[in-house]
Amino acid sequence: MTASAFDIAILGAGPVGRVLALMLARVAPDPARIALLQGTAPASTADAAPAADPRVLAMNHGSRVLLESLDAWPERSADIRSIHVSQRGRLGRSLIRHTDFDVPQLGSVVGYSGLYARLEARVAQCGVTLLSGPPARILEQDADGVRVAQGDTELRCRVVVQSDGAGGEDLRRDYGQHAVLTTAHAALPRPGWAWERFTSEGPLALLPHPHTPEAHSVVWCSTPQRAAELAALDNAAFSRALSAAFGDRLGRLSSQAPRHVFPLALSARRAQVQGRVAAIGNAAQTLHPVAGQGLNLGLRDAARLAQALGAWLPGPDASPAPALAEFAGARQFDRLITAGLTDLMPRVFATGLAPVEHACGLALLGLDLAAPLRAPLARHLLQGFRA
Repeated sequence: MTASAFDIAILGAGPVGRVLALMLARVAPDPARIALLQGTAPASTADAAPAADPRVLAMNHGSRVLLESLDAWPERSADIRSIHVSQRGRLGRSLIRHTDFDVPQLGSVVGYSGLYARLEARVAQCGVTLLSGPPARILEQDADGVRVAQGDTELRCRVVVQSDGAGGEDLRRDYGQHAVLTTAHAALPRPGWAWERFTSEGPLALLPHPHTPEAHSVVWCSTPQRAAELAALDNAAFSRALSAAFGDRLGRLSSQAPRHVFPLALSARRAQVQGRVAAIGNAAQTLHPVAGQGLNLGLRDAARLAQALGAWLPGPDASPAPALAEFAGARQFDRLITAGLTDLMPRVFATGLAPVEHACGLALLGLDLAAPLRAPLARHLLQGFRA
């Protein structure tokens, strides 16, 4: 077995892992001593490769600022300047506009494949060591470091960061929902608008499409049985069902695109740090897609960890424990609030209990009428909590 030594090994080369690598490369005395371990997919799963990933990502304003500072913003994106939140069959709605916060946009929508390609190109230029092979695994850790294996290669690292995979087993919730992802064209498109519509089976989101101005990216959450039925419909029948569920604000919706179905669950670790191992992004928490907060939260993890480890890297013989403890403490509140919001919203709006749903409608109405009530929630969605 070949052995190598690094100051930091990042296990997982998705967007969060690559952003962390870029940020650490900026402050590391020797970026080559940072290893980014990329798992290679078998040829039989080529459709799962990043270039073929069908997802679109809602990036909030804070995430866009971060990616632009790294020269990692993809070429194609669609701005979100207004967010409309409503509840099907109940009164009450709330509208958030970018002018409320004096920003050019509340967020943007990008394709996963486009973002990944841009990050891949930037990482190739930044000087970190990129290692490709089977998914890496942690063998053991002691007071001085961590042993990691990737195929026939063993790495001895001072700090390991897990950035890909499930969020752990400490907190788990199966929502009984699957998400149907597709693209739809609107007869009356409204560029720059994003829509979050809560239904009795789960939230239905329509986002500006990063490639086609009159199109919308659809994330339709429903029961597993209903999701399977929707995925099996022909295009005409699916378009009718989508128009009926969303309403007439965009006119008739027409979908001719492939549909992809993903199960939804919450999984999270209570502690982001164990010894010399830190977890960020999906390795720390996997969230419901409502409000599009998962990747934004993971990028804030990466930014805060880079800040903490950046102060430690010039003297890596010292213990990283103080830096890791600082990171974990600083991330507690943001994780709690974001995970709590994305866990509560898809459940409370889908109870099927009229008094609860009417109360939700009144809450939406109150947020719309009272800017001081709306501002804290909107600002969190805009940039999250940063400490």
